[in-house]
Amino acid sequence: MTDTEGPSLKPAQGRFGVWTGSPVTPDQAVQIEKLGYGTVWVGASPAADLAFVEPILEKTETLQVATGIVNIWTADADEVAESYHRIEKAFPGRFLLGVGVGHPEHTQEYTKPYQALVEYLDKLDAAKVPTSRMVIAALGPKVLQLSAQRSAGAHPYLTTPVHTGQARELLGPTVFLAPEHKVVLTNDADRAREIGRKTVDFYLGLSNYVNNWKRLGFTDEDLTRPGSDRFIDAVVAYGSPEEIAERVSEHLAAGADHVAIQVLGGDDELISTLEELAGPLGIAD
Repeated sequence: MTDTEGPSLKPAQGRFGVWTGSPVTPDQAVQIEKLGYGTVWVGASPAADLAFVEPILEKTETLQVATGIVNIWTADADEVAESYHRIEKAFPGRFLLGVGVGHPEHTQEYTKPYQALVEYLDKLDAAKVPTSRMVIAALGPKVLQLSAQRSAGAHPYLTTPVHTGQARELLGPTVFLAPEHKVVLTNDADRAREIGRKTVDFYLGLSNYVNNWKRLGFTDEDLTRPGSDRFIDAVVAYGSPEEIAERVSEHLAAGADHVAIQVLGGDDELISTLEELAGPLGIAD
């Protein structure tokens, strides 16, 4: 393992961040930073060159950029390590590397994922990527424990505050824990559920997510497409800005250090929703 010493992630990442399926533009990043969000998480398995990172960091002053996550099957570890060092040299302490194993149903090479993840981390260690600047996508107990042993912490996706509480108990008090939670800014429950189901539908076909939800007490009926109202309401927060802020803050109360908020409803909803939430979240100037 590489040295785990380094600055704590907790102040730098902020209590709340923004999770997006594709990189935000540098101008959007400037707006997000001004609103008080500490981190932009970029999902959808970005390429190993991580070319989107520097343009965001160049335009902002303190905003962190994180991957949520780099997929070990599609991004070569050596190239990812080179990208990390390139970014770190230019913008020290402002990039967080999130890695994960992706989904077995969508990767032909997906065999023995836990061992493959360990081997990927070994390569990053050998390339001197510090564990203090990495997090691991983790749902189940085994990978949560690995995240504590081999990185700064865990980045669970599509979970609930109940899962966050269980993860915190397993990880102990000092490991960084940053769950993601989806939001739709509307008081129309039917509309919010319709939008939520469009996003969640993909994951209802993935065994690692389904198994995790079953561990949280959801039934086969809850998890049969298109998903019960009970299930959708648990993973998608909606309502007024104050109601949404209360919902996502439940993760903090359960033990999260940081919550990555994913705004649903279209790209044009991103900044306006984040602006509405900033005050109730307590991060606006």
